[in-house]
Amino acid sequence: MIGTRIAGGLLTVGLVATVAGCASTAEPATSKASVAAAKPVTAKAPSAAAVSKPPSETLTPLLTQALPNVKGKTFTSAIVTLPPTARAMPHRHGSAFVYAFVLEGTVRSQVTGEPVRTFHQGENWVEQPGAHHQLTENPSQTEPAKLLVVFVSNTGEELKVNDPGS
Repeated sequence: MIGTRIAGGLLTVGLVATVAGCASTAEPATSKASVAAAKPVTAKAPSAAAVSKPPSETLTPLLTQALPNVKGKTFTSAIVTLPPTARAMPHRHGSAFVYAFVLEGTVRSQVTGEPVRTFHQGENWVEQPGAHHQLTENPSQTEPAKLLVVFVSNTGEELKVNDPGS
């Protein structure tokens, strides 16, 4: 119960801080551990049978901060941009707890054992540690989608690991 309150409080504080940071025209607030530049997520080249590869998402880190009251855990916030028809590779987020909020557009998502869900601007979801994210896509042919994603992870752990062979 107390752990749930702490996690909920951390997400609320992080969301407020991140949204406030996104609204300003200044550089985003970062710590020394922050990743400095936008980092496109890349995929393997398509097979010869593929006519064209859908675009993939871009992850732009906003804030990375070790949690001072939770040893070994780090809070990371980022903006994920999905161009029209973009699709992420199937992946996991290690042992991170993940919160996603749709800032713009529409995102279809599926985690193993759950049905495919469609999320619109203003809607959100969570992914439990170890979840297998099978589907993340922007179904629009014309409009981009943007997510605010918050990770509470083990310090030093990769935030996204694509499935082998994807």
